[in-house]
Amino acid sequence: MADSPLKVSQLAMARYLRNPGQQPPPPGVEPRRLKIYADLVYNNIEGFISGGFPVLRSLYDDSAWHALVRAFIDQHRCHTPYFLEISQEFVQFLIKDYRPLPSDPPFLAELAHYEWVELALDVAEAVLPDAAAVDDILAVVPVLSPLAWLLRYQFPVHRIGPGFRPVEVAEPTYLVVYRNRDDRVRFMSLNATTARLLEMVRDNNATVGALLECLASELNMPLESILSSGSEQVRQLIDLAVVLVAQE
Repeated sequence: MADSPLKVSQLAMARYLRNPGQQPPPPGVEPRRLKIYADLVYNNIEGFISGGFPVLRSLYDDSAWHALVRAFIDQHRCHTPYFLEISQEFVQFLIKDYRPLPSDPPFLAELAHYEWVELALDVAEAVLPDAAAVDDILAVVPVLSPLAWLLRYQFPVHRIGPGFRPVEVAEPTYLVVYRNRDDRVRFMSLNATTARLLEMVRDNNATVGALLECLASELNMPLESILSSGSEQVRQLIDLAVVLVAQE
């Protein structure tokens, strides 16, 4: 069955609003009104993206930036009607759909993801429990905070800005981005050992002592050394609310 005239008109309007430079305008609509609609749609979406990705925006001149946003609006099919989730859709576009241009930085998708994580944690609804007193740290069952994300990138995204634009992959970058009890989003750069320890905390329901024993075995390191340094590291992570103490 053929689409109704209303649906045909709506689809023509949608195509035009996505890409007014390439798509014909729907018939019967005054050009002045079309421009108002097109500007309103674009400016709203571009404003949310610029606000959500300030570091990424700072790396582009106006022409290249607007071309990137135009590509997102034209090519990506969003799966949410909420403006607050435009940032997430933009990241998905960069990861799955976008074909980078030679002028785009090689860390484009990773930097966008990192900036989105900060925004997502800032608006997350989870509430942290009160801090728990810890006596015997090795007997504690640690859990990763729901407001802490363990991340691994090819580029040092936490250092990127107008004055630092890496072009080649170096050592992996390990980060934990978290929201503390003051509702402030923070990040911590990790070495590979601490990142592995947090990964074990996230994926296992075991005591700190048992996790450190397993870590020592994996790394083929003396147990006493791992127990000493690792227990102090876990205590610091608990103080920061990156790691929580499991409730009995």
